[in-house]
Amino acid sequence: MANTLQKFEARQVEKLTGKKEIPNFSVGDTLKVNIKIKEGERERIQAYEGLCIARFGSEGNINASFTVRKISLGEGVERVFPLFSPSIDSIELVRRGSVRRAKLYYLRDRRGKSARISERTTGHGLEVEAHEDDKLTKTQKTAKKQEAKKAASAEARKSQEAKIKAKADAKAAEAAAPAEGAGE
Repeated sequence: MANTLQKFEARQVEKLTGKKEIPNFSVGDTLKVNIKIKEGERERIQAYEGLCIARFGSEGNINASFTVRKISLGEGVERVFPLFSPSIDSIELVRRGSVRRAKLYYLRDRRGKSARISERTTGHGLEVEAHEDDKLTKTQKTAKKQEAKKAASAEARKSQEAKIKAKADAKAAEAAAPAEGAGE
């Protein structure tokens, strides 16, 4: 049951993302989220840049979301975005932050220098994206793995069928050989 549900969610995520590329970001990173805003009949894109203070759900989960906090006119503003929302035009990774917590809610009480996050210059996610596999998102990688598994199972099925057919041909040849020998 869960496997069927996961397959369904993976198809829905693939349908929602389409050609959109979602960067591999984590809590502490500074993001620029471009949102589609509809005003009457016009549609425009508004940028919302801030610090990612929380992530909910795994990357492949259709319900995954993240919270971005920014200071606007001296007031802290937080906004929760569903990761696969059709209203999100794009997500840009501005800067990687080095944090040691999963949720940065303590930043709500901090002001000025104490609210700063140091930049991460080494570690996970900073390697040069030279390979094609590195550019793929996790959902695309899992879809690619599933396709490879399907191809491997289909190939194994074909080889199994070929073995069964070869055995049947051998038995037919054995049955035909004594009949020919008896006829002489």
